[in-house]
Amino acid sequence: MHRHETLIIVSATGSGKSYIACALGVEACNATLKVMYVRLPDLLAELNLAKVQGNCRKRINQYIKCNLLILDEWLLIGTNNAEQQDILEILEKRYHIHSTVYCSQFDVAGWHSKLGEGALADAIIARIISKPQTIKILSNKSVTSR
Repeated sequence: MHRHETLIIVSATGSGKSYIACALGVEACNATLKVMYVRLPDLLAELNLAKVQGNCRKRINQYIKCNLLILDEWLLIGTNNAEQQDILEILEKRYHIHSTVYCSQFDVAGWHSKLGEGALADAIIARIISKPQTIKILSNKSVTSR
């Protein structure tokens, strides 16, 4: 985190990516760093509500300023243009300043299409994949034959 790196954790549901991310978050808290954990669907809902309440800037700044931001369920659901703009604003202002962990069920190669494949998708992906550390958890489900 002191090098302001990005970590991507990719695996299937139930394989422990959120657990690993939260363990890193606990260690960061123990080192007196400010950590925020949020599921991407919740972040987008919070920002939509903050826009209605007139305090969106304050909420975005909370996500920008924390030392470690853990984004769980990254791109689990589709995003619209306004949501992509909010994501880009947060990621742009964190870029090379603070660490971010992305937990996703989808391989990085599929993220661009999940973001709509436009210029905003290009910009978001560029902020994430610039020298990230990546953990891929392989499923260890056993195969049973009959």
